[in-house]
Amino acid sequence: MINWYLTVLKRYAEFSGRSRRSEYWYFALGSFIAAIVLNLLDLMLGSFGILTLLYSLLVLVPGLAVSIRRLHDTSRSGWWLLISLIPLIGAIVLIIFMVQEGDPNENQYGPNPKLEA
Repeated sequence: MINWYLTVLKRYAEFSGRSRRSEYWYFALGSFIAAIVLNLLDLMLGSFGILTLLYSLLVLVPGLAVSIRRLHDTSRSGWWLLISLIPLIGAIVLIIFMVQEGDPNENQYGPNPKLEA
């Protein structure tokens, strides 16, 4: 899990190419766990959410990048990320896109990342 998380951080602002489901979801899980831990630390230290806010800002760009690469893996433009701005339905549609199997062949965004590993 930690390798997938670090892979996303190494590809910090790389918006081109494709990312596998495991890369996206392990990063999401790692970020979720980190946010919970930092939120608990904020509560214990009385720091009013500063640690959680700093972490959220730190992973904002890598999170956007891996989300766009994940959409590329399903042969969709990164602009589909904006569908999440539609309350409830947009988030559901985006989750469906993120859990779908990637294009097994090379697409306009690059080769299948499963074949490169």
